[in-house]
Amino acid sequence: MFGIPANERASMTADRSYDIVLFGATGFTGGLTAEYLAAHAPQGTRWAVAGRNLAKLEALRERLAAIDPACKHLPLLQADVADPASIRAVAESTRVVVTTVGPYISYGEPLVAACAAVGTDYLDLTGEPEFVDLMYVRHHEQARATGARIVHACGFDSIPHDLGAYFTVQQLPEDVPIRIEGFVRASGTASGGTAHSAITAMSRARQSAQAALARRRVEPVPAGRRVRVVKGLSRFAPSSGAWTLPMPTIDPMVVTRSARALGRYGPDFSYGHFLAVKHLASAAGAVAGVGAVLALAQLPPTRNLLLRLKSPGDGPGPDKRAKSWFNVRFVGEGGGRRVVTEVAGGDPGYGETAKMLAESALCLVHDDLPETSGQVTTAVAMGNRLIDRLQKAGITFRVLRKD
Repeated sequence: MFGIPANERASMTADRSYDIVLFGATGFTGGLTAEYLAAHAPQGTRWAVAGRNLAKLEALRERLAAIDPACKHLPLLQADVADPASIRAVAESTRVVVTTVGPYISYGEPLVAACAAVGTDYLDLTGEPEFVDLMYVRHHEQARATGARIVHACGFDSIPHDLGAYFTVQQLPEDVPIRIEGFVRASGTASGGTAHSAITAMSRARQSAQAALARRRVEPVPAGRRVRVVKGLSRFAPSSGAWTLPMPTIDPMVVTRSARALGRYGPDFSYGHFLAVKHLASAAGAVAGVGAVLALAQLPPTRNLLLRLKSPGDGPGPDKRAKSWFNVRFVGEGGGRRVVTEVAGGDPGYGETAKMLAESALCLVHDDLPETSGQVTTAVAMGNRLIDRLQKAGITFRVLRKD
């Protein structure tokens, strides 16, 4: 986990042209992230946008100039994952690369590899376990050697859950076994890009299992400590006041990676991750819906049909996003104490995801952070600094009850 000291990292990248380059900026979520940076990046932050289509980048720059007139001079970088030299040039030009280009299993590795090679910090929005595991196996050690921090899942997957569990752990005694359950409620609409990533991941169960096994073979385990995911069963949970369903998402994997890296999670840490719904019929419908999509994703003809339902650049409009919200409630127990915490915000998939991704980039650039390198989680790389940023940006972290 630990690597090149912060002062050495800063000196290695001090002569680079940019602090942040946003790759995939002309996509739906990429555009929202660019708008957030235009509105909120501190004065003096040197940033640029990158993508394949120069005309689309120019149109985006015009849109951003309406938010901040200084953006009329925003640098535009033409780059394509099919052109390794252009990707390498992006990585060498900046301290942090942010990418919204998915599915990441198809398009993500060239940028991870370039950042790991030249010591550039990397952030993405992936929710694809196979991709995260493969990037660890292939690029973690080089990133450690160069000082690059490779941080995946910097949106709704998985910041509220990773930092929410981290926040909850800090409310409990130290050096005791800790058990946490997270209960997710959300209202929102998936974009085309999110749908394509999810369907692609569902179709690659065998490859995902192989990638997880390859990672287990090379990843060290914490000595003298136990960390695990508790899958649980569908049930009515009085602590959340809802019917709960285990969520087979990347989030528990991210939470437990943080727990393995940080001793503050105690000698025996377990985490369960659940979708919370008010009515049993809704729970049954959710299970049936996911099962149907999973089955259809296994066959190329039906998978292609699902992929055609939404284009990668599609997404909900401002009115729909304004009505969307999320709430994650955590119940933690340890050392004879019990705590209930909550992380909550607005539109989970787009408005808040763009905010989380942009604030993560600004955190890496501007904040005094722990000395880490290689593939690390948001809790490990940024922890309380990022929580502070997100709270100031309107995402709440609060303690509801302590016993």
